[in-house]
Amino acid sequence: MTPIRLTPLAAAFSLCFAATTARAEADQPVKPEAAPPMQKVEIKGAAAKYDARRDDTASKTVVGSEEIQKYGDTSVVDVLQRLPGITVGGAAGRSGGEIRMRGLGAGYTQILINGERAPAGFSIDSLAPEVIERIEVLRAASAEFSTQSIAGTINIVLKKALKSAQHELKFAGAKGNRSSSPSLSLQMSDKLGATSYSFGGNAWRFMYDRMTPTWEQGVDAAGTPNVDRALTWQDQGRGDGFNLSPRINWTLENGDTVTSQNFLNWNRFASNSHSRTRTLISADPGPDYDRIDSTYSSHNVFGRTDLNWVHKLAEGAKLDLKVALSDAHNTADSLQLGGNKGEAATLLRTVTSESTEQGFSTQGKYSTPYTFGKPVDGTEATEHSLSMGWDAGITQRDDTRIQRDADLPGSKPDNSDEGFSAKVTRLALFGQDEWNITPLWSVYTGVRWEGLDTRADSSASDAVHNRSSVFSPLMQTLLKLPNKKDQLRFAITRTYKAPSTSALIPRKFTSTNNSPIEPDRRGNPNLKPELALGLDASFEHYWGDGGLLSASASVRRIENYTHQGLFYEDRRWISSAINDGRAETRGIELEAKLPASVLMDHAPKLDLRASVSRNWSRVDTVPGPDNRLDQQVPLSATLGVDYKTPDGQLSTGSNFSFRNGGLARLSGTQGGYTSVRRDLDVYALWKLDPQNSLRVAVSNLLAQDYVTESLYSDISGTLNRSTVASGEAQLRVTVETRF
Repeated sequence: MTPIRLTPLAAAFSLCFAATTARAEADQPVKPEAAPPMQKVEIKGAAAKYDARRDDTASKTVVGSEEIQKYGDTSVVDVLQRLPGITVGGAAGRSGGEIRMRGLGAGYTQILINGERAPAGFSIDSLAPEVIERIEVLRAASAEFSTQSIAGTINIVLKKALKSAQHELKFAGAKGNRSSSPSLSLQMSDKLGATSYSFGGNAWRFMYDRMTPTWEQGVDAAGTPNVDRALTWQDQGRGDGFNLSPRINWTLENGDTVTSQNFLNWNRFASNSHSRTRTLISADPGPDYDRIDSTYSSHNVFGRTDLNWVHKLAEGAKLDLKVALSDAHNTADSLQLGGNKGEAATLLRTVTSESTEQGFSTQGKYSTPYTFGKPVDGTEATEHSLSMGWDAGITQRDDTRIQRDADLPGSKPDNSDEGFSAKVTRLALFGQDEWNITPLWSVYTGVRWEGLDTRADSSASDAVHNRSSVFSPLMQTLLKLPNKKDQLRFAITRTYKAPSTSALIPRKFTSTNNSPIEPDRRGNPNLKPELALGLDASFEHYWGDGGLLSASASVRRIENYTHQGLFYEDRRWISSAINDGRAETRGIELEAKLPASVLMDHAPKLDLRASVSRNWSRVDTVPGPDNRLDQQVPLSATLGVDYKTPDGQLSTGSNFSFRNGGLARLSGTQGGYTSVRRDLDVYALWKLDPQNSLRVAVSNLLAQDYVTESLYSDISGTLNRSTVASGEAQLRVTVETRF
């Protein structure tokens, strides 16, 4: 059952009970010397008991704002890595880590903000947890969202906060051995008659100074060492940014609602770095530049405005219409000064890039409940919830990149002036039906057709025209067993991954020290979408208030698998994405939530939670062993505990996350290795009084180093690069006040 049906039903029962009580009191004689006491009737619906994960036919896990802000994180990425089945690539505490479901990177996991993809250049790291209302995790695709979700979808819903008179101010400071980050957050909402508003604002700064050691080693065809280098990279940086998210909601006299929601994100970043390479054996000729000094700066602005109208129709039907405009502007400037063997500099390179992206989108959905059939001989009519709609948009992107090398003695200038102008048109049509066959059995069926048309003109290559479309039938079913504690889920989906606009443009990005493990990069205009057929099955056991045990299994078969090919062309190594055969991924996931109250009477307010995910994959065209998808995380696990004192004044807890690594073969000649990653976070929250709170948290308490390796091997020998990202624990203190 859905909350739309439960809430009115519960309210109706409450009203009937209130009316019956009032009538009974009216029939009693009233003594003249005393008036009857006023009765207070409280009407409650069943929405508070509604659990999307348990009751929705389409599988969905919802993470609320309390859970999101529990550890006082400064980035939503830190929140996501604690969720079951989700991992984040890279080292702890460093930005740019890729968010992954089922251990899969390379864009297999769809990340949405308010149901739509963010523009190119927008960093999810810059999204502060305070502006988020909830996070929805969809492990199987639904027709309403884009089916570009082979691994799954994470939808980040920004705050609506329409409760009356909420005002909250937070100041946080984070400090580690090599980094610091102060931040300020303001959240306000209020209501005046039929109008309500909310406003969220966040501002932050982060600074770091770190050293990253790297080693390169290689042997020739006979096994004789011919490369042995030690590299150090000193990197200092500072970034500033803010989010603004105002929202206004109007309720019209006929019950319709009109909502205006806006989001603005601004970031500025600057860094300087110094790279030094020592050659340790005489047979090694060394890199082109054994010393490189660099500076880099960037500015990024992203704005979006949505206008949403919900019109109520007869018999519970409604029409939901939305239009949106977005604008993004990114600039970056870098300078490199390089030399070799202590001699005068032979490289002076400046790179200036600028990109703009404007977008318009429109979505519409008509939904209606209806009953099919008539009750006969005590049987029940079947209930349906039907919806259909569209999702269309146009994005215009202009991108320029200018590279200039100074003509120094002994230099080989490599100048380029590459840019492109691209227009992406998308259209999706969908229909879906949730069918309650019996009170214990429901079926969700959906279909979505999605087409993309990309046209681009480039200053350095031929025009690009890439058109693709995918038809996605979807089915999910939920069977609740008669004991009302156990239930089964099953889903079959067709999903895909479309190539990004930048991946289709055949322009080249030049590496400074070109090699098989540091190649130039170039787009491929002939890329096709990857198509996947997926099966999901799960068993869930619920008991008490919040107790859960679940086990799930999944499989995906992928056609037109895409990976980075490596080529040697014009005496330089070039990497470019190519479609290359088929791949398959499989996984199992176990999860448990164990509040102490479901295990014993009069238990303390103690909650335990744990999860473990095991993933396997195989790429047909890559020789084994270890021929798994895009360095897929083979094993991940989380273990957490939360405790609250009986008076509610103190809350504390801890979370341990484990992510396995290992060797992965990416092609016949390329491979990669990642080390195990272990993260331990703890927090404590003191409610000093009803208006003020103090939150203290320590992230990455183990401060474990993170090691990655890039491998290349062919008939002429092997080359291996190993990099160590130093671990760092970070203390965060947050002062929260409500007014």
